[in-house]
Amino acid sequence: MINLTFDAQIIIIGGGLAGLTSAIHLSKLGFSVVVIEKNSYPKHKVCGEYISNEVLPYFSWLNVNIEALQPTHIKTLKFSSESGKEIETKLPLGGFGISRYILDETLYLKALSQNCEVLEDLVNDIQFKEDFFEVKLNSGKVLRSQIVLGAFGKRSNLDLELKRDFAQNKSPWLAVKSHYSGSFPDDIVGLHNFKGGYCGVSKVENDEINICYLTNFESFKKHKNIEEFQQKVVSKNPHLSKVLKNSVQIFDKPLTISQVNFEKKKNVENNILMLGDSAGLIHPLCGNGMAMAIHSAKLASEQVQKYFEEKISRQEMEENYSKNWNLNFKKRLRYGRFLGKIFKNSALSETLTKFITYLPFLLPLIIKKTHGKEIVINQ
Repeated sequence: MINLTFDAQIIIIGGGLAGLTSAIHLSKLGFSVVVIEKNSYPKHKVCGEYISNEVLPYFSWLNVNIEALQPTHIKTLKFSSESGKEIETKLPLGGFGISRYILDETLYLKALSQNCEVLEDLVNDIQFKEDFFEVKLNSGKVLRSQIVLGAFGKRSNLDLELKRDFAQNKSPWLAVKSHYSGSFPDDIVGLHNFKGGYCGVSKVENDEINICYLTNFESFKKHKNIEEFQQKVVSKNPHLSKVLKNSVQIFDKPLTISQVNFEKKKNVENNILMLGDSAGLIHPLCGNGMAMAIHSAKLASEQVQKYFEEKISRQEMEENYSKNWNLNFKKRLRYGRFLGKIFKNSALSETLTKFITYLPFLLPLIIKKTHGKEIVINQ
């Protein structure tokens, strides 16, 4: 390696769940870390805000106290088809409800307390040359590091800059999220189908209800605005109709994100280890994207540690991460894509729901295919 001064051993692009979790992990081990995040904290994000309890042992190892944030404790999944036909099952590990507004800020403050540097800036370009990275920021700064982790979310201008395959294609999906006050059980996460999409409903901290749905843009654009779409389409499902009619929106207006893409992504690209949604996005129907993002941070951090301890080469680090990522998430994403295609079709959704109603043991099997086991801590 040529003789260079590095701004940090590791630069993490994106300060969401995956980026901040990896920053906490690596700084705990004594590595120097810079996180580059375009937004300030705290900030609401379009997200289902349900996390499987599989992440709790890992958060405990990171000294992140989830209970101090007063999350809801979720035990049961209720699913309904467009007509309102409903089935329910216990979640094997259970989960908790927490807003990204609270959780991201908590992780941000934890990272700062461990001497991570967090820069509010945009990344314009990343170059890998002679075994190091140059990261060019919108502010004009150029930072150098030995490792770059990509945690820049569902879709970013960086995907285009890096010429990632999926970024060249348009996606039909639009996501909408808002918080409401009203009556809804603390221990239930609801997943309700409507024509052209499906909606997650669950409680988070402060007795607020998070309602987040994904819809086909072709279906949405036929209506004047979100309010009309919710009245004429989303509320056709009687369970969603009941929740929306008996709740008051807390946000000034819903948050939206378009071009949500569920195509396959490479988990290592341009020598960058991709984390969370940057490596692959699971359909919200599977309800476990947040846990996957957190777990991916652990998998990447473990390989980065081995690289700096000179136990493995850069190539081995990349290959090991890709292998472990695929081992943990490839099948989940495949099932997510399959289920997403089914529930995009109202007739298939109705048929499958009726089928599961007659054979209720199938629903826990579907959950098992899209959720992971408790994260094991080996260190």
